[in-house]
Amino acid sequence: MKQTTNAIVMIRPVAFRMNEQTAVNNYYQKVLDGLLPSTVNAKAQQEFDAFVEKLRAVGVDVTVVEDNLETDTPDSIFPNNWVSFHENGDVALYPMFAENRRQERREDILDTLEEKGFEIANIMDYTSAEEDGIFLEGTGSLLLDRANGKAYCALSPRADEELFIEFCEDFDYAPVIFEAFQTVDGERKLIYHTNVMMCLGETFAVICADSIDDKKERKMVLDNLKDDKKEVILITEDQVNNFAGNMLEVRGKDDKRYIVMSASAHQSLTPKQISQLENHAEILSSSLDTIEACGGGSARCMMAEVFLPRA
Repeated sequence: MKQTTNAIVMIRPVAFRMNEQTAVNNYYQKVLDGLLPSTVNAKAQQEFDAFVEKLRAVGVDVTVVEDNLETDTPDSIFPNNWVSFHENGDVALYPMFAENRRQERREDILDTLEEKGFEIANIMDYTSAEEDGIFLEGTGSLLLDRANGKAYCALSPRADEELFIEFCEDFDYAPVIFEAFQTVDGERKLIYHTNVMMCLGETFAVICADSIDDKKERKMVLDNLKDDKKEVILITEDQVNNFAGNMLEVRGKDDKRYIVMSASAHQSLTPKQISQLENHAEILSSSLDTIEACGGGSARCMMAEVFLPRA
């Protein structure tokens, strides 16, 4: 199984703004005072378009789908939370915490991929768990080490342990379960998505080990990464606040590997961390300041990787 892919799906926003329904447990979101919603959306579109252009320039196959105005989906720019695409042709659909995010799931996006020659064999639909108030938000909640058959999950209101284990059984992953925290107004609170504090590449892992307060859990997670011969690159909680955990390794032209992140993540890294990362792949960064502030998500959240077989 490959850990990285050349193909990704990205959703271009039409009504991007701070989502009041996700702000209850996404402490990275901020209100940008004095900006009209239309201004926020226009800035987000500019950042989105520049980001897509950079990815395409290095040969990443980006399928861009336009969001529509019929649904109120301010977070549609983060598709990796509702869908994942797998090498065996499976597509997984996930239950979402915020009610207004559930409308992001669109069958026409699957149709678009099939038109591009990707093959969908089977849809694994976990969305009925929403009726029971149980959530698992895609590759925001799950970090898949596809090559080593492990799935990492920091439990939170958006990542249910039993449903995560069910996913692992269905997709044949060994579960690695822990809790990760951030300090909010002097209190330790659960980090809402695993992919904010951790990134898995082919030969490296970026992780804020300090966010795993339980020492046994921290050791267990780090041991798993080391057992799989990944170079562990540690980041601080302050760097997590700059979205340095929210990176994704992708493949460009001639299978060249790139570590994709936001400009703020890149700027927060030390020279040592940058050189550690550059030993594995070239860094590609793009300014996502508005998207990060209002959406509380960054580069990795914007890219849904496509591992589906091609016809």
